[in-house]
Amino acid sequence: MSRNRLKSRGYHFPGANKMRVPTVICPECGANSVIKKTARKHRKISDLYCACSDFECGHTFVMNMTFSHTISPSAKSQGSLLRGLVDSLKSDDKQMLLSLLQQA
Repeated sequence: MSRNRLKSRGYHFPGANKMRVPTVICPECGANSVIKKTARKHRKISDLYCACSDFECGHTFVMNMTFSHTISPSAKSQGSLLRGLVDSLKSDDKQMLLSLLQQA
């Protein structure tokens, strides 16, 4: 008796198959496209190499993805990271850090 197995999509962590994936629309026919490759040009600029999923269209193209603006600031900002690091130090280590900072 054979068992029906779920086909893996290559995701290796729980809930990965429920991830949101950006949708790129083909500018020629309006069908969904597949992002084949991402080339990062800068920290905030990437090129997306796309292919139309409609085999009759077959359009391949490059789209630019850029960072626009922040809606909610990161909890990992520099001040928060430093504060967390200093708070985790023992009092002796805090005194040593203070003396090193005063020398600099």
